[in-house]
This record gives sequence, structure tokens and C-alpha cells, in this order.
Amino acid sequence: MYQYERRPGCSGVQLVVAVVIALGSLVAYYSKSSVNPVTGEKQHIDISVDQEIALGLQAAPEMESEFGGEDPDPQARQLVADVGGEIVSQSKAGTSPYRFQFHALADEQTLNAFALPGGQVFITHALLTKLNSRGQLAGVLAHECGHVINRHSAEQLAKAQLTQGLSGAAALAAYSQGSRSGAAVSMLVGQLVSLKFSRNDELEADRWGVILMSQAGYDPRAMLDVMEVLKRASGGGRTPEFFATHPNPDNREQRIQEAIHELFPNGLPSDLKR
Repeated sequence: MYQYERRPGCSGVQLVVAVVIALGSLVAYYSKSSVNPVTGEKQHIDISVDQEIALGLQAAPEMESEFGGEDPDPQARQLVADVGGEIVSQSKAGTSPYRFQFHALADEQTLNAFALPGGQVFITHALLTKLNSRGQLAGVLAHECGHVINRHSAEQLAKAQLTQGLSGAAALAAYSQGSRSGAAVSMLVGQLVSLKFSRNDELEADRWGVILMSQAGYDPRAMLDVMEVLKRASGGGRTPEFFATHPNPDNREQRIQEAIHELFPNGLPSDLKR
């Protein structure tokens, strides 16, 4: 029976290659940067705003189909379009180069809202019917607008390339040490890096949700009500935050309250809509 024998020096060569791959991935990631036209933040992104818009428009029909198509209720569609339009026309979102469009989806089982790059924003019928006020809907849509103007999807594309390179380097390094778990190491590295970025994106979108809905004349405390809706929908269960795709609602409530206080240190105006 033939047995493979590791040649002397092979482990060292593989380690060197792994280091080169990791360094190359890091250099490629950090050399791609642009300044966000709305937030002023420097970001590591290598696609243009026009490319983001094109990606979102291309993916929108497929996403609609996945969630049962458009909501058949014309009043639901109009409500989502109206509240979304208020947010864009009366807040900093309207100064962005993105072409916002707001869609109500027919899915009655999945509580979800999401945004594609470039300004395509969606909310399912299941989540829409759980909301009790126009202000709560404004909170959900403003949060999704926050993802768009912060270019989170474009950032994730760049981060995915970085993660792929680092995961490959980790797998190669593990194999060079005689480990048979290189694939597992690679998977874990990729998973943990992606989860961390996702949680940070959600918290940043919450902060901008507070800003955008307030600028549009809505009381940002409605976002706290949305967190209560999400907690009730989860049945009271709680996944450890480190391994959760999104921050748990308790953590998000605290950050939302901090954002509200930062925006209104002297208290909320009395004329905000709920």
C-alpha cells in the first residue's frame, strides 16, 4: 500500500505561501478605499455607486420572487411607498446618489426587511402586519436606508474577498502542520469574520435609522417598539450574540437609546410623529 511521505521542508514552504496569501489579501483589501458621499467615512470598497445601483436593480426581481412577489394589497404597497418616500425626501438619504424604491412583499410567514445595494428596500407582509404604527414602519425603512447610504453591501463584497484569502491561508497553514482539519479551520475563520462585520453593520444601520427617521419628522422611539415586536416574534428565545447574525434586540435597544440621546441631548421635540 502506497503511503505519502511529507518531503523535508515542505511544511516550511507551505507556511511561507500561506503568509504570502494572507499578506496579499490584506494589501488588496486596504489599498481599495473611497470616501462615502453621505457619511464622509473612508471605506474599503472597490465598486462604484453606479455599479451598486445596477446590482440592486438586477437582483430585485429575483428577491421579489423569493418572497412571493409583490404584496397583493394595494394599500400595503402604497403605505410602504409613502413612508419610504417621506424618509428619502425629508432626510439626508435624499442627498445620496441612490435611487430608492420601496417594496411590500407578499410573504405572510417570514418576518423580514432588507435592502439591496443601490436603494432597493423590501419589507414582508408578515413583518408589516406586526407593526402597529406608521412610525414603526418608518423605523424599519429608515434602518434599511441606513444600510444603503453606508454602502454596507459594497463593503461586504470587499470583506468577502478578504475573508476568502485569509481562510485559504489559514487552511494551508493548518495543513502544513499535519492537521487534517484545514477545511474546518477555514470555515470557522470565514464565519467569524463575516458575523462580526454583520453585527457592526446592523448597529450602524440602527444609528442611521434614528437619524433619518428623526429628520423625516418621526419619533425615533418607535424603533424601540420595533425591537419589542422582534423579541415577541422570537418567542423569548435568545441566541448567544457572538454567534448570531444580528445583535440581540436588548443590545440594539441600548444602542438606539444612546443614538437618540446623542441626537437630542435636551430631549425630544413634542411634534414628532409616532
